[in-house]
Amino acid sequence: MAKHGKVYNKASESMKGSVMPLKNAVAAIKEHPCAKFDETVELTMRLGVDPRHADQMVRVSIVPPHGIGKSKRVLVIAQGDHAKAAQEAGADLVGGEEMVEKIQEGFLDFDAVITTPDMMKFVGKLGKVLGPRGLMPNPKTGTVTTNIADAISEIKAGKLDFRVDKFGTIHVGTGKLSFEADKLEENIRAVVQAVMKARPVSAKGRYVKKAFLGSTMGPGIQLDLADLEVL
Repeated sequence: MAKHGKVYNKASESMKGSVMPLKNAVAAIKEHPCAKFDETVELTMRLGVDPRHADQMVRVSIVPPHGIGKSKRVLVIAQGDHAKAAQEAGADLVGGEEMVEKIQEGFLDFDAVITTPDMMKFVGKLGKVLGPRGLMPNPKTGTVTTNIADAISEIKAGKLDFRVDKFGTIHVGTGKLSFEADKLEENIRAVVQAVMKARPVSAKGRYVKKAFLGSTMGPGIQLDLADLEVL
């Protein structure tokens, strides 16, 4: 069992056995920072789905109302006018087929990838590299598009693209510990609502089984599901 420091143990003891409304959980986490850096506030939700079945996969795209406090390095794989539009819209990296080859050789210095439909015949080769990292462009998340400028703007504004893992769990950063409490709460509720809207039709029984909130280095707090309005 991993050993934790005094700061973590103190925070854990104060939260032990608690099931809190979101407002109280946010206040408790902000009251007990567990690192010297600005920690990310992370939401974990255990869902009543079986992602081994394609019709129970939960995938969510959302721009939280207050961003997530992290600047993403955006790569656009495009050519011609679309490449020019990407550069004008503030993409950090722009390239065509040569960029696909560079990624195949191990280049991964980016946080998001956008491409155009015509380039998917090349980008499709990167599935095994980008897929496991959650970086593979997908029309459902708006990252395979001809509207490059809007896609870049959304990602720079803090757009979140996430999906349930093989255990039926969602784990997503919702902002920074330095955020004002009400802004953190608004971000978290927006994420929860987006997860609820993404409920698969085939999902039976209780959809959200448990939810927890924590910081990067801190303990998790179980959230009151009634307060989250997910029951």
